[in-house]
Amino acid sequence: MNTYKIDATHSEITFKAKHLMITNVTGSFTKFDATMESEKDDFTDAKISFEADTASVNTNNTQRDEHLKGDDFFASEKFPTLKFTSTEFKRVSDDDYTLTGNLTIKNVTKPVTLKVEFLGLAKDPWGQTKAGFEATGKINRTDFGLTWNAALEAGGVLVSEDIKLNFNVQFVKQA
Repeated sequence: MNTYKIDATHSEITFKAKHLMITNVTGSFTKFDATMESEKDDFTDAKISFEADTASVNTNNTQRDEHLKGDDFFASEKFPTLKFTSTEFKRVSDDDYTLTGNLTIKNVTKPVTLKVEFLGLAKDPWGQTKAGFEATGKINRTDFGLTWNAALEAGGVLVSEDIKLNFNVQFVKQA
């Protein structure tokens, strides 16, 4: 079994939410960890686990970040981590895969499917084997109990329910 650990220095976990129904606000998690285990070189048998520290949410706005950490959204003190555990990593074509698994936010677990592009394998100058992936998808935040919102005078809501996910990750093969 080959084990790969995420290289957090060369990875980013981001999300986008529509604000005022006209622009996207981008956020990220700055503290996260992931492990991938696979026997096969094409990763079709990969088992992936991921977790992020919900208090590490960063949208480049302190007031908004504090709101996201609070009970209206992540309730970080009560639910300090969000977790994903894969159930299937399926090759669709050459470097395209689908990753299906269970996402848990605020003790609510729902199935999620992401599109994944395998970006390749490379050896770094220190002889470590690295694997790169980009995963994208979408969730409805209200499915996970992230229900806070505000109605707008002209119609619509302040924050979209659909949240776009984007993971650019590099894994390091463990010796």
